Amino acid sequence: MSLIIDCHGHFTTEPPEHHAFRTAQVAYAEGKSSEQPIYPGIPDRQLHDIIEANQLKIQRERGSHVTLLSPRASGMGHHVPGLAVAKEWSQLSNDNVGRIVDMFPDNFAAVCQLPQTIDGGLSAVIGELERCVENGFVGCNLNPDPSGGRWSAPPIYDPWWDPMWEAMVALQVPAMIHVSSSCERCLHMTGAHYINADTAVFMQLIQGDLFERHPELKLIIPHGGGAAPYHWGRYRGLSIMLEKPSLDTHLMNNLYFDTCVYHQAGIDTLFNVVDVKNILFGSELLGAVKAIDPETGHPFDDTKRYIDHLVLDDDQRHAVFEGNARRVYPLLDKRLRERGL
Repeated sequence: MSLIIDCHGHFTTEPPEHHAFRTAQVAYAEGKSSEQPIYPGIPDRQLHDIIEANQLKIQRERGSHVTLLSPRASGMGHHVPGLAVAKEWSQLSNDNVGRIVDMFPDNFAAVCQLPQTIDGGLSAVIGELERCVENGFVGCNLNPDPSGGRWSAPPIYDPWWDPMWEAMVALQVPAMIHVSSSCERCLHMTGAHYINADTAVFMQLIQGDLFERHPELKLIIPHGGGAAPYHWGRYRGLSIMLEKPSLDTHLMNNLYFDTCVYHQAGIDTLFNVVDVKNILFGSELLGAVKAIDPETGHPFDDTKRYIDHLVLDDDQRHAVFEGNARRVYPLLDKRLRERGL
């Protein structure tokens, strides 16, 4: 059976009690409340019904089979102070995703949130990654800017990050580079902050030598790679000016983009510029743009429709929808094989 694997999904349909806890937790972390809240949990039946009525329903309607599911990206909230709070929040969020995967093992695979903080180190981050992988998770989301738009973290190529990359390689997990909330009024979260970060990280990778130092590392830049495909000539030229190798050898043996691009012309550009081997199907289910395109009558984020309109041969189509994801996420491939998929 040929599968359609969506590499980019989020649990964005949490019940009100979940959000109420987070509001109280943030108030406690910021010193606005002296009472540390207790998480009420989501009953199994409620969690099952939420997923069945939302993520699973849309997955079936749009024709995909397996979604890599992670906690709500905008809810990671790495700018909130305190490592203890970050650890608790990540563990609670990840455990909910793990439960969803246990309920629907053929439909979802788990990707974890990490307890990153503005001024914290990487020990707790690596510890949570190890815990999640032990519990069957196949990847992680990594925030290059925990400050929420103020860019206080070292650039992604800085050796400060090396323990994280070493842990990921040892565990055989890739990272999707994904920011969280924007703390700046001038940066709309999904329309500016997300795309800015995707683009900034692509340029950081050009500037550095990350993949020369970590040749087994795999990173995914979401949202079609931000502005990178549209400005590919600019980045090729900057690589030459910086006396770096060509993009093909410098980055594209280790770097991948998803297809969370919400119009046909954008998908056309992505596929015209970037090699198919570097593109993974993704839709951001349920994601940033939950609206109907009046020009087509279809949801903007039904990205499979755009790919179906491309002229691809069978090998290319298989690579985008299944093969690349299984290659980039080896623990996913192992999981699917164990389930006979």
